[in-house]
Amino acid sequence: MYVVHPGALPAVVHQGLADALPDGDGLTVLDLGAVAEYADAALTGGRAATTVADLADRLLAAMAPVNGPWTLVGWSFGGVLAHAMTRSLPAGRLPERLVLLDSIAPTEEYQQPDDALEPALLLGWFAMYLGAKRGRTVALAPDALAGRDVDDGLPVVLDAALAAGALLPGTPLPGLRKLYDTYVDGLLRNNRLTAPHRPGPAPLPLVLVKAERSLIPGDPTLGWRPLARHGLALHTCPGDHYTMLSRPDALGVIAPLLAAA
Repeated sequence: MYVVHPGALPAVVHQGLADALPDGDGLTVLDLGAVAEYADAALTGGRAATTVADLADRLLAAMAPVNGPWTLVGWSFGGVLAHAMTRSLPAGRLPERLVLLDSIAPTEEYQQPDDALEPALLLGWFAMYLGAKRGRTVALAPDALAGRDVDDGLPVVLDAALAAGALLPGTPLPGLRKLYDTYVDGLLRNNRLTAPHRPGPAPLPLVLVKAERSLIPGDPTLGWRPLARHGLALHTCPGDHYTMLSRPDALGVIAPLLAAA
């Protein structure tokens, strides 16, 4: 099994999934953090000097030859790249299935300009990210960020993160703002890579595992239906977009889907 990991969390986050697989089933992480053009863009304004197609080709080139059945997995933006990888493979080398872990489809519906990413939405995602990094749940009331811009909303996230123990007492707001800006630059990088990408239908069945607290809670298919010519199986697991990679109850849903015959 190969899993495409786009960063945000360290690649070691997939160790729990590897441990949950049956004996003899190996898992290799294709970490985009090792691709300088991609990783550096999250630190330099979110503009990557590459494309989805080029990244997919690089990941394919990094894979060892596969003998026998295999599974391809993509978490978050990694699902976009995993889908692009299958489009470049000949029929005889395709995986048995492509498993998408809370990945938003690169379809027109979700190819949005940067300014469509509203601060309240991004701040909510950032709170999930902070909680996953620190092993704490940063709880926000449903309307806590409604109508707030970054300057008004970030103190709300800071207070919630301090209350949850996700940040140390005395964490300064300017320091959190730097972390938030880097986080958003990573999202903008992915958004800008997806915008010009024109995907075709997947050449194999798709399996989508959506987190209960997904980035896009209202869409059960996360936009993948138009690309699922060979079928789309839908599943839900506990946790949010980030904690689904480490929660035992979430891995209990995901691991059998990867190992299914």
